Amino acid sequence: MTELSHIRTTPMPDDMRRLLNAYPREAWEAHPNFKDATRRWLAAHQMFRQLGELIRADAELYLDGQRETQEYAGRLAYYGNALVRNLHGHHGWEDHRYFPELSEADPSFDAGLEILEKDHHDLDQVLDGFTKSANRTIKLSQLDETAMYEEAGAVHAHAETIEAFLARHLADEEDLAVPIILHHKLRG
Repeated sequence: MTELSHIRTTPMPDDMRRLLNAYPREAWEAHPNFKDATRRWLAAHQMFRQLGELIRADAELYLDGQRETQEYAGRLAYYGNALVRNLHGHHGWEDHRYFPELSEADPSFDAGLEILEKDHHDLDQVLDGFTKSANRTIKLSQLDETAMYEEAGAVHAHAETIEAFLARHLADEEDLAVPIILHHKLRG
């Protein structure tokens, strides 16, 4: 089963949200410093949310008998791979390029960036558990449908954990980074 202890449940410290008060989320799109690069970054986050939801919903359909075994296994392989591969690539890019750029622009937010980097490490552990369970489920689709059904329950639990993790982490990441970008006219 998935370790929920890996999910940071506490919000960002208030001092890491001070620019958010000056640049509230509902005003981002209209801000003159809101550029395509930021829009694409936010779109990637939305894709991660959608993939996490899709993987959870597919597991529920399979467990409820509304999705055939091979169809579920194929979708789990395709969308599970897309989620894990793209999250690893995205977070690696953030840790090595994006966060250093934000830190250089405004080092007063480094404590928040460190929280987000720790989230990336913790999410790697969650994704590892999901990957192992998803791979077992896919293999069992050819070997033992009863065992596959049981393992799909574990995939569902992992998917719920991923969704909860992404909900907290991505919102905090956006609320920290976008105001820095707007304030310092970055990524234009």
